[in-house]
Amino acid sequence: MRGAGRVNTDAPSVNGLAAPLLAQLVAQADRLRIAVTREASGLTLIDAGIAVPGSIAAGLQIGALCMGGLGEVRLAGLPREGWPTWLQVRSSQPVLACLASQYAGWSLAASKEETGGRKFFALGSGPARALACKEPLFEELAYRDRADSGVLVLEVDRPPPPVVIDKVLRDCALQPAGLAIVLTPTASLAGTTQVVARVLEVALHRAHGLGFPLHHILEGSACAPLPAVGADGLQAMARTNDAILYGGQVHLTVGGEADAARELALKLPSANSRDHGRSFGALFEAAGYDFYQLDGALFAPAEVWVSHVGSGQTWHAGGLHMGLLRELWQQA
Repeated sequence: MRGAGRVNTDAPSVNGLAAPLLAQLVAQADRLRIAVTREASGLTLIDAGIAVPGSIAAGLQIGALCMGGLGEVRLAGLPREGWPTWLQVRSSQPVLACLASQYAGWSLAASKEETGGRKFFALGSGPARALACKEPLFEELAYRDRADSGVLVLEVDRPPPPVVIDKVLRDCALQPAGLAIVLTPTASLAGTTQVVARVLEVALHRAHGLGFPLHHILEGSACAPLPAVGADGLQAMARTNDAILYGGQVHLTVGGEADAARELALKLPSANSRDHGRSFGALFEAAGYDFYQLDGALFAPAEVWVSHVGSGQTWHAGGLHMGLLRELWQQA
């Protein structure tokens, strides 16, 4: 995973590991309040919150599915820090689980002319990304999955148009019967849950941005508070971001040089951002709803521990801002 241009053929298949999780999700559709549709072509569409209520339990399973079977997502046992519900995430293959699978990095778009109506845009996440490898990140990871089935997760409020589905099938080299697409609007129980379950992925993405060698990241665990679902997509997006930026706690175990581990701990928390301290919703509005106007350092967990395998040392930086979250989320 050093980005040498060669694919690591010994790495596990995220789509292969995700297959039994997908089967479990489909089998439990009624209990999870999701809807499974098999198109005439053989394609499987799973609605986790558009025309059905969905559930937090579905979001937990979709979160694990999104990590390509290489991570665990569950609810914490007890309330803490003045908030009742927390998510916990962990992985012993955090780079593959989070960056090669869970990260929402595959841009999928269609014009009004292509759809015959409204234009469509979504960022694809989940293990099918590793079949298509359309993002430069996969060259750095030196990872490409090989499987005859794949799962893609889209944070959307309507199914993708045929032109987008055809693109996914083509880029993943799959037959329709081999593709499942999970639809999770952020303003839904499952959608909010699976986005907050990216708290560990946000830390790895920021570590990558800081230039920390990804192959030195050995273990990862994280937690974050789970907010109530926002009244609309914009509010839901703000709440899920705030949950991680101001309530996310991450513990990474790393190898390499001890000085690099210490530097990672100090630079990783969201407090390093010039935008830190204001709600994501307010920042996004002030930026004209343009993500590229926001400081990239903001997209990080609130509090970080980095443990170094070689020296046995652990460094800590950042801190929770639960007062801000309670102010944003809880009625007086």
